Amino acid sequence: MEELLRYIRVFSTFARNSLVRDMTFRMNFFLQCVSSLGWTAMNVGFYLIIFEHTGSIGEGTGWDRDRFFLFIATTWFINSLVQAFFMPNAQEFSEMIRTGGLDFALLKPIDTQFLISFRRVDWSQLSNFFAGGVIAAVSLWNLAHREVDPMVPSALSVVLYLVFLVCGIMIMYSVMITLSATSVWLGRNQSLYNFWFYITNFSRYPMEIYNRGYLGKPLFGLFTFVIPILLVVNVPARILADPLVAREDGAQWYVVWAAVMTVFSVLASRWLFRKSLLSYRSASS
Repeated sequence: MEELLRYIRVFSTFARNSLVRDMTFRMNFFLQCVSSLGWTAMNVGFYLIIFEHTGSIGEGTGWDRDRFFLFIATTWFINSLVQAFFMPNAQEFSEMIRTGGLDFALLKPIDTQFLISFRRVDWSQLSNFFAGGVIAAVSLWNLAHREVDPMVPSALSVVLYLVFLVCGIMIMYSVMITLSATSVWLGRNQSLYNFWFYITNFSRYPMEIYNRGYLGKPLFGLFTFVIPILLVVNVPARILADPLVAREDGAQWYVVWAAVMTVFSVLASRWLFRKSLLSYRSASS
């Protein structure tokens, strides 16, 4: 427990220092928040236009407008937290290797992966988290006050939703730290970071739209059972939109698989990160 409290204190210091740094250039911080919210507003407008022409995303999937916006809100919850707490640090890891900054990190009396992962926080990215909260609240209100087939999530659904939000964040973090660890062998791996953005785009849409056709089924299998990106948003969103779980036979197995892949992803990324440190040679060597 003392060790856990020590790490919490260290993280709070990192977060506070990052906030002080961001507030040093307040206009830049404000413009970053506005830019993120503007991107969110454009996405909302885009999907509203789509729902002017269709009743759901994918025929027979159950993702009507309100449920889909609940799905989108879940996407913003996860992405905003990942981009605020992990992305700035992952992007700097290769630079630390190139300049020798990793030497100093290895000398610190704290877990190196923790230090690498949490030393900076981009507070401006959390603006999308609050935007997602507003959209989720509106979607849940609309679902609860429908004249036909109203839906109010149970307390268990809300708890499981929060649990699998954390699971989704951990899977995304594991993929990111795995790609970061390759910097030890590759030096600069910007192309792999671009790959991270490419594959995470698949998580922004319901998995049902992929599970059909000659092209969709291989993508569905790859990003569900090998690189479990489709589980990140789909599982918590499907839990909260409870009728979706009931309408598809075997859907509960996605919940089990998400839990299994969360544990596996965290352990595998931890193993690879530690293995990469064993291969690290000081910048001076």
